[in-house]
Amino acid sequence: MKFQPSVAVLVAFIAASHLVQAAIPVKPGDKVAFLGDSITQAGQGSPSGYVQLIGSGLAANGVKIEIIGAGISGHKSDQMLERLERDVLSKKPQWMTLSCGVNDVWHGDKGVPLEDYKKNITSIVDKAQAAGVKVVILTSTMIGEDQPNPNNQKLVSYNEFLRTLAKEKKCLLADLNAEMQVALAAAKAQAKPGTNGNLLTSDGVHMGPAGNQMMALGVLKGFGLNAAELAKAGNAWLDLPNASTVGAKMNLTQRQAQQLEKLAAARNTSVDTLLNEEFTKLVNSLLKSAKP
Repeated sequence: MKFQPSVAVLVAFIAASHLVQAAIPVKPGDKVAFLGDSITQAGQGSPSGYVQLIGSGLAANGVKIEIIGAGISGHKSDQMLERLERDVLSKKPQWMTLSCGVNDVWHGDKGVPLEDYKKNITSIVDKAQAAGVKVVILTSTMIGEDQPNPNNQKLVSYNEFLRTLAKEKKCLLADLNAEMQVALAAAKAQAKPGTNGNLLTSDGVHMGPAGNQMMALGVLKGFGLNAAELAKAGNAWLDLPNASTVGAKMNLTQRQAQQLEKLAAARNTSVDTLLNEEFTKLVNSLLKSAKP
């Protein structure tokens, strides 16, 4: 099984320096648009994706929002600017999170140079604010889980611009690049010796379960949730349906496989369905007998 840092560890590291009580600026019933690329598109399509985790994390603290998904795979700042009106402003949200920069850098010669990126992002923020939409700027997450690589070093200037723009435009800031570096250090410290592979992402860029939790916690922190509220969100995530998948494999003889096929046929079902039903019963029985 691939090592994944726990929600509790991520919450502890991300929330540790965020203890001040403040009112959550997002209100029940607010529409929140999530403008972004494939990371956002994936984050809005699953209960364990970061967009959905933000929604359930706010709901756990008494703030139920309406999510407007506006993530499209491969998109850069110029494309997000072009579709801003159609995908965000026309929906009349109260809030918009802006996640943009990975593809602008990662796509190399087909990306967006820093000066053009600055113009595009500034225009997106200006247009959103002119429409009465409050903007939360997300710094871009890492491109590969090794900060010294060339892409991550190039990304530094893009993220420095985002931090400066957030101050100038009085936007909330979720510094996800910094949060990711902290969470990655925590995950590496928790990992067993000799652990290989990515810890927060599936491929170095797109988020795995731990990466989605890291992003959601970072945005919730950007929204002003304190340590207790972040912990409440993390606890709520433990009970989300369909958030984890478990399975088992077993080697059989050909005679045993044939017997299973006959049994499944007698029950008018497939072998896979039969095994899934029996496995579900076994897991539920084990969970009932397990200590809380």
